[in-house]
Amino acid sequence: MTEFYLDAEFLPESDRVKLQSALSDLATSDAPLLLEIITVNEEEIRELNARERGIDRVTDVLSFPSMDGIKGEEILSDEHGEELDEEGRLFLGSIAICEQRAKEQAEEYGHSYARELNYLIVHGVLHCLGYDHETEEEKREMRKKEETVMEKLSLTRE
Repeated sequence: MTEFYLDAEFLPESDRVKLQSALSDLATSDAPLLLEIITVNEEEIRELNARERGIDRVTDVLSFPSMDGIKGEEILSDEHGEELDEEGRLFLGSIAICEQRAKEQAEEYGHSYARELNYLIVHGVLHCLGYDHETEEEKREMRKKEETVMEKLSLTRE
C-alpha cells in the first residue's frame, strides 16, 4: 500500500483524503507519491494540448508524468531521488483538468460532476504511473484499474 498525496487546492479536504486512500493500491513505493492537480478553463487546456501534444483542441484531462518506465514497477526513492520534495515525497507528475469539459461530460454521460471529476483525476494518475490506452489491451487494463478505484470511492457508473 502506497501513500498518495494530491496537491489539489480545488478539492475539499475530505474528498482529497478519500481519493488519496482509494489510490493506495495503484502503485508500490518506498516513499509517498505526490501529484499536482489543477483545474483550467477550455482555452488553457487547448493551449496546453497544442503546445505539449501538437493537438490544437480542447480536451478533458492532460497528464505530465515526471518519471518514465515505472508502470507496474516498484517506485524507489533511491532511483528517483531527484524527484523527492523537502517532505520526502516523490513527485509523480502534474495533471490539468478542464472543469467545463468535466461538467459537460458528466451531463452527457448522465452522472454527477463529482464522479466525472474523480474519474478524470484517477485517469490522470494512471497516466502518471505509466498506463496508457493506445491499444485495446492497454485500454482494458487501464479501465479495470480506474473502475476499481471508482468502486472504492462509491462512484460507480450510475
